[in-house]
Amino acid sequence: MNLLNLIRWKNLLMIVLVQMLIKYALLEPFGVQTALDGLGISLLIIATVCIAAAGNIINDIYDVETDSINKPDKVIIGKTISEKTAYNFFIAFNLIGVAFGFYLSHKIGRAPFFSIFVIISILLYVYASYLKRTLLIGNFVISVLVALSIIVVGVFELLPTLNSGNRVTQVLFFKVILDCALFAFAINFLREIAKDIEDIDGDYKTQMNTLPLAIGRERAKNILSILNFVPLGALIFYVNSNFYKQPIAVGYLLLFVVGPLIYIVIKTFSAKLKSDFRHLSTMYKWTMLFGMLSLLLYKFVILN
Repeated sequence: MNLLNLIRWKNLLMIVLVQMLIKYALLEPFGVQTALDGLGISLLIIATVCIAAAGNIINDIYDVETDSINKPDKVIIGKTISEKTAYNFFIAFNLIGVAFGFYLSHKIGRAPFFSIFVIISILLYVYASYLKRTLLIGNFVISVLVALSIIVVGVFELLPTLNSGNRVTQVLFFKVILDCALFAFAINFLREIAKDIEDIDGDYKTQMNTLPLAIGRERAKNILSILNFVPLGALIFYVNSNFYKQPIAVGYLLLFVVGPLIYIVIKTFSAKLKSDFRHLSTMYKWTMLFGMLSLLLYKFVILN
């Protein structure tokens, strides 16, 4: 159980869910030409999850001092799992992920795609060891990597089968995947800022350069409050443009995605305590989850 908590199994399950939704709720029901069979998508999921797990482990290794202040009850490294053992797991998960990525890239005849897994693995290490301590750059990079865990499905499924005969269809579905990735990027970026505000005490003592430390907790909260309107406005526009003829889809998105975002906007303005920002972080995760589940609604849009 300690290992599962170390690799943040709940976050990994979301990766599995989203990649399966793209394959089995978005692409296959419409007969889109794809490159991966059942085994192929399974290998892609395993590769992505393993590299993400390795990233979570190295992040915890470098965050032991910070976490001992911000969340001492959740520190695993050095307590239930030694740092040496954690490093071994980090190396093992990376090797598995990269190896599966190498095999899969050659299996679909796109050997250069292998570099995606190597780049993500390197970026996760650089993020944990350095970028996380730089102003907003770390927030941006980790959010890009979250988006890439979605885009990678489109890259492996659609690009290898792209030709002049199916270009319109392939591009249409790739754009849908990009829309989901952009939503995930935006929500995760906001969540990272909320987490920085929540963890300001530990980050200060470990000399990290986060937004709330650079400009103050209150100013950072005000910026977060303003930034919350970006995905909210974009989502309202997206729903109005693509789902306006489908009341069930509109109802779902308004109730489970737009509604929580409005709630987040209101709660951010009034947030003051550490617990308030922890609550906001949780709400961002739920909003992202329900946003990803909206992939089940695209059959109402694409077929009508």
